[in-house]
Amino acid sequence: MDELLITSPANPRLKALAGLRRRRARETEGRTLIEGFEELELALTAGVVPRAVYYCPDLMADPDSQVRVIQDVARRGAEVIRLGRAAFEKAAYRQGPDGFLAVVDTVTRDCADLMVPDNALILFCEAVEKPGNLGAMLRTADAAGVDAVIAADPVTDWGNPNLVRASKGTVFSVPVVSDTTERALGWLAAHDIPLVAATPDTELEYTDPDYTGPVAIAVGAEKEGLSDRVLQAATHRVRIPMVGRANSLNVSTSAAVITYEAVRQRRTGNGPG
Repeated sequence: MDELLITSPANPRLKALAGLRRRRARETEGRTLIEGFEELELALTAGVVPRAVYYCPDLMADPDSQVRVIQDVARRGAEVIRLGRAAFEKAAYRQGPDGFLAVVDTVTRDCADLMVPDNALILFCEAVEKPGNLGAMLRTADAAGVDAVIAADPVTDWGNPNLVRASKGTVFSVPVVSDTTERALGWLAAHDIPLVAATPDTELEYTDPDYTGPVAIAVGAEKEGLSDRVLQAATHRVRIPMVGRANSLNVSTSAAVITYEAVRQRRTGNGPG
């Protein structure tokens, strides 16, 4: 296996990698970063073919076993670059790197590209600001078997390295799209998919609607919640009961609670209650 070796932290290629931490560079180049063995392995399983993989044996937890991933990406045609420890730590964007960093194509799809089954379960996220929250929702979506995640009027991009990290790589295993709120709502209406919107301003509890058919679950920005446009388009507005002093949960937690109510109903074949 032919590979390039870089030992200097000042190497120009490492500067180019650091540039992909910026959204403008990611959008210009159409590429992003995956850091971490587990995240890279999941992306490979989902069919992602990296442009390049950088690795450092000195940082790998189990070099003898994990080298198979390097061999795998090389067979797929990816460029393989070995880094010295100082060089890798310069390129890494998280603390405690484990010796794996890959450059991959960014996910760039909109609703026009989205195909879902007839009984689709969809997570609709409007203007969610924090990459960590979107990443956490992707992990829920992956675990729950959600058919697609729509980012409506997104504040961040699917290629944000912090989102990729928070999602544990599931951004590559779950169908994700970005679009305007208007087009996303139009797509749902065109496919006759009812919308269940989370908001504290309702008496209907999240366990009350029937989720056994096609449905989209909508959650909004951490501070402002869902827009009036989404709330008006919703078939149901639901709340999660709160008995403490706070009036809402973290958005990723809210999404998980409602999504798993839908999963419960769909697994049992029973509606509300």
